[in-house]
Amino acid sequence: MKKYLSLVLFAHSIFALPFAIIGFFLALQTTNHAFEWKKLVLMLVCMVTARNAAMAFNRYLDRDIDAVNPRTAMRDIPAGKISARNALSFTILNCLVFIAATYFINTLCLVLAPVALFVVLFYSYTKRITPLCHLVLGIGLGLAPIGAYLVVTNAFHIVPVLFGLAVMCWAGGFDIIYALQDEEFDRQHGLNSIPAYFGGRKALRISEGLHMLSFLFVLLPAFYISVSWFYYAGLLFYGALLIYQHRIVSPTDLTRVNRAFMTTNGIASVIFAGFYLLDIIFLV
Repeated sequence: MKKYLSLVLFAHSIFALPFAIIGFFLALQTTNHAFEWKKLVLMLVCMVTARNAAMAFNRYLDRDIDAVNPRTAMRDIPAGKISARNALSFTILNCLVFIAATYFINTLCLVLAPVALFVVLFYSYTKRITPLCHLVLGIGLGLAPIGAYLVVTNAFHIVPVLFGLAVMCWAGGFDIIYALQDEEFDRQHGLNSIPAYFGGRKALRISEGLHMLSFLFVLLPAFYISVSWFYYAGLLFYGALLIYQHRIVSPTDLTRVNRAFMTTNGIASVIFAGFYLLDIIFLV
């Protein structure tokens, strides 16, 4: 189990999971649906298994690329910790559990389950196709608040879509920062990324633009739902951490990329979700 948690970098679940929780409790806040532990647990199962499938499939598909990249050569498959066959089996198992969980939620979630899996799995191919691969990753993570809202309501609404767009821009932006580490490698091996296509300096400007859009999309729900000062406090923390990660990374200094990518963004999502939950409690 420890090996598989390493394979899928389980700690990185901290990115989208807080926004899924926001989507779930947003549905309870804005509708007449009652809280059900069953739905919360099933939503969490869907989140974990979809992400496990996406990460394991990415590692499976990129195993030959990872083996020749000095930065990734010690990942689990090229290092021989997990076989490619077992990684693929783990992917399939998580996909099946994901679909089974949606069966017990509602019909709409079940019908949309293949669509969600296609998006999160297709991302692994996109670096071979387009430099917009970062946005495809963002779309996959952006499904979290939308899907969580559907778990409760079995219906769409503009506010979780706004949160989904916020996550898409946020994740796409920080994935560009992370990809700066492989700019030359991607260029030499014919792989697509924003840094490889535009260069590091322009890539950071694009990342900044995406993060500004993310901040805007997080602000817009305040025009559709009732919020208190807790929400705006969380928004300010979120914006400050977006700015901070751009202050500590430059095209000529990538020594703090991991702090910008993992630590800062993980804190940003958790803090914003925490303030959102306080906002709900305060309004009640």
